[in-house]
Amino acid sequence: MTKKCKGCGYTLQSVDKNALGYQPKTKTKNAEFCERCFKIIHYNDAKIVTLPTDQNKILDIVNHSEAFCLFLLDFLNINKATLNVYKKLKNPKALVISKSDIIPSSIKYNKIKTWLQEEYNIAEDIFFVSSKKNQNINMIINYLKSQNFSLIYFLGFTNAGKSSLINQIINSCHLNYTSITTSLVPNTTLDFMNIKITDQLTIIDSPGFTLKNTIYENNDIKFLKKINPKKVIKPITYQLKTNASVLIEDKMRIQNMSLKNSFTFYMSDSLILERVFNNDKLSNLKAKEYNIQENSDIIIKELGFINIKKACKVCIYIANHDLIEIRNSLFKK
Repeated sequence: MTKKCKGCGYTLQSVDKNALGYQPKTKTKNAEFCERCFKIIHYNDAKIVTLPTDQNKILDIVNHSEAFCLFLLDFLNINKATLNVYKKLKNPKALVISKSDIIPSSIKYNKIKTWLQEEYNIAEDIFFVSSKKNQNINMIINYLKSQNFSLIYFLGFTNAGKSSLINQIINSCHLNYTSITTSLVPNTTLDFMNIKITDQLTIIDSPGFTLKNTIYENNDIKFLKKINPKKVIKPITYQLKTNASVLIEDKMRIQNMSLKNSFTFYMSDSLILERVFNNDKLSNLKAKEYNIQENSDIIIKELGFINIKKACKVCIYIANHDLIEIRNSLFKK
C-alpha cells in the first residue's frame, strides 16, 4: 500500500533522491513527511517545484465529483485570470478572500463584496478569513457543516492560504491530525489530501493552480518573500508629473504620459518603489502604452494594483504584458 506525505500529499518513495516524495529508505517505514516537507518545516528550506498535476485535470476531477468547493483568493490576486478559474468550477461553491488581515481597515469587506459582485459577476457567497489572525475560522466551519455535503474541496491559486486555513480548522476542531506543510513558495501542496473533520464531513486540500505567466523567476525565493505582505498593506501615493515614472524593483516601470496625476500603489511594503525622472531605467523591458479611464486600477498579477484617479495615458515597461490588466476601480466615487 502506498504511503503519502502528510505535508504535501505526494506519494513517499526512496528510489530517486531528485524526485518528489523522496525520503531515505531507512526512514520511509515510519516517515510522515517527505524530505522536502521535513526541510520546509524544520529548516524553512523551500524550493519552487513544477506541479506534477495538470491544472485542467484538477478541474476535471473536481467537476466530476459531487462535492462542494471552497475557492481561496487573496486580496492582491483578484483579477480576471484567477476568477476565470473559479468560474470554471461547475459544483456548488463559495469564494473566500484569504489573508484578510492585510486589507487596510479603510476598505470595508462589504464594499469589496459588492464590487466583486458587480465587477466580476460573482453570485455565490463571499467570505473573508485570516488564518494568521484566526479570523472567521469558526464561521467557515459552521458554514461547511451546514452545506450537507460529505466532501468539500479547498481550491485556489498557489500561496492563497488553503493549507493554512485547513490547519486552523484542524486545530479548531481538535483533530488528531498532523498539520499540512505551508510555505511561501508555490506548489507546496502537490497532491489531493483528505482530512476527516467529522463522520459526515471530509475536506480535501488540493494542489494550487498557477498562472501561465509569473512575475518571478524560478527559485527566486527572495523575491517571493517580498511580494507576500506580512502585515496590513499601506498604500503609497505618488503625484507624477508628465513623463515621471515609478519603478517597482527591477520588474516594472510605469510612466505618466499625461498631465500631473495621482498613482496609489497597493502592494507589499517589502517591495522597493522608486520615483524617477530618468526614463532610461528599465528601458530594456517591453514598452506598451495604455489609455486609462477615470478611477481605474492597473493590476500587476501577483504584485497588487495601482489606483489612478484621473483619466490618462501611461507607458508600462515590463517583461510580459500578459501580467497587466485594467479594471474599474474598487474605489468608486
